Amino acid sequence: MQKRFNDTGLCIPNRHYMVDTSVKLKQVIQLVEYGEYFTINRPRQFGKTTTLFMLDKALNLRDDYVAVKISFEGIDSDAYQHPERFIMEFLILIAHRLEFLKFSVLSQFVEKHRSEITNLPALSRFITKLVGTMPTKSWVLMIDEVDKSSNNQLFLDFLGLLRNKYLLRDDGEDTFQSIILAGVHDIKTLRRKIRPDETSGYNSPWNIAVDFKVDLSFAPHEIDTMLQDYSIDKQIQLDISAIAERLYYYTEGYPYLVSKLCKFIDEEIIPHRANKNWLLDDVEAAFKMIVDDAYTTTLFDSLVKNLENNQTLYELIFYIVINGKSLQFTISNPVINLAHLYGILRPSEQGRCHIHNRIFEQRIYAYMLSKSMQTQYGDINGFGGPEYYTAEGLDVKLVLQRFQAFMQENYSHRDVKFLEQEGRLLFLAFLKPILNGKGFEFKEPTVADEHRMDIVITYQDKRYVIELKRWYGQKYHQLGLQQLSDYLDIYSLKQGYLLIYDFNKGKSYKEELIQFEDKEIFAVWV
Repeated sequence: MQKRFNDTGLCIPNRHYMVDTSVKLKQVIQLVEYGEYFTINRPRQFGKTTTLFMLDKALNLRDDYVAVKISFEGIDSDAYQHPERFIMEFLILIAHRLEFLKFSVLSQFVEKHRSEITNLPALSRFITKLVGTMPTKSWVLMIDEVDKSSNNQLFLDFLGLLRNKYLLRDDGEDTFQSIILAGVHDIKTLRRKIRPDETSGYNSPWNIAVDFKVDLSFAPHEIDTMLQDYSIDKQIQLDISAIAERLYYYTEGYPYLVSKLCKFIDEEIIPHRANKNWLLDDVEAAFKMIVDDAYTTTLFDSLVKNLENNQTLYELIFYIVINGKSLQFTISNPVINLAHLYGILRPSEQGRCHIHNRIFEQRIYAYMLSKSMQTQYGDINGFGGPEYYTAEGLDVKLVLQRFQAFMQENYSHRDVKFLEQEGRLLFLAFLKPILNGKGFEFKEPTVADEHRMDIVITYQDKRYVIELKRWYGQKYHQLGLQQLSDYLDIYSLKQGYLLIYDFNKGKSYKEELIQFEDKEIFAVWV
């Protein structure tokens, strides 16, 4: 069977190009060997199911383990209203899995007795009997998609049963050596989810679980292994290290996003040209495809849904993405914790809140900008036109001059508080209809300095960098010029642009061409 990059469901080694995760797998197996109970809570499409698949396969190849992997995705919500229904569904899943693993006698044992087990105490006693049938083997239970059952009391009672057996195992009671739950939400928050008014929100029947610290994201050297497999299979050449670094630059190692970019290159970009060797520009092209407003996936749909369904979360992310503000990453903050669980936020090296990756940053930015234009800035849509494009490319100077005139005419009378909150968003909304598919812009995250925002525009094979910053005086202005100059060096550019917001009374709407080091910087004040 011919391999391909996978962007749906489980990754299978003989069917899909995959990152070598053997080091991560050894770390997980070590937790199992220690007899730990733990939860793999990671965002959607972050490799949880594939990790369980690989763990299940590795353990069942050993003579000393029986690893039973099931999923709660197939249990309907009605089952959680009736303990006997839930117990029956749980035991059917166990029996089917044991049959698949060729433990037919054990499977028949479960089938024979499951009709007799109608309550949780009976289930507890049956687990002891089941595990005791093979005393020479250590039993491991893996439950995927526990989120499907996480909003009801019965599931908490089920976890309480497993916890009680864990506490009794040192007294000689047979039970699972290790239990692994996988889902988006951290199990310790479930009681709070079910009973929001409880003061002891973090008390949980799963407080026996150890922290799961295995990093499931892909580091550049791990992405290398997938690209090496691909290049050998396809008999092509590519700068593996450089391409892996660029893939990581856009994705921060988010497994689904890494595979999706590679899939775009392999199936959408490479087939249309004679040279099948990958180039760095192919990663750039794939990035543009995945952040295109017209393209969506279930992951992006889920991202928007989570923001739409929680106004406090939406405001926090808007504050960071659109207003360019910087916040301390404090995991005990419930909203920041939730954003982290959803994969929206991660801590930066400076300990600040950072959108997880550049793809999410761009998708969220485009979504929030579109929503704001629809409700607040619909009148700006009329400012697009062909005059912004010349034989040399995009006339960014004209864009800034027109925006300056627009602000002076329409917003000079507005109060400082409004301009501070809406100034950047107004420019992004102004820019959108000008580009209108001809060019492409993305917002570069700047976690170290919340007073500035970098916008990178691409048009054909050219790049333009516009830095948005607030006026804090000449000293800070010189620092800003240095920052912009350094940033231009990243793209090997000699020309840059500054949009400066001056909220002082009596300000001057001026423009200036600045020579700084070896750069030419065009600046306008609004």
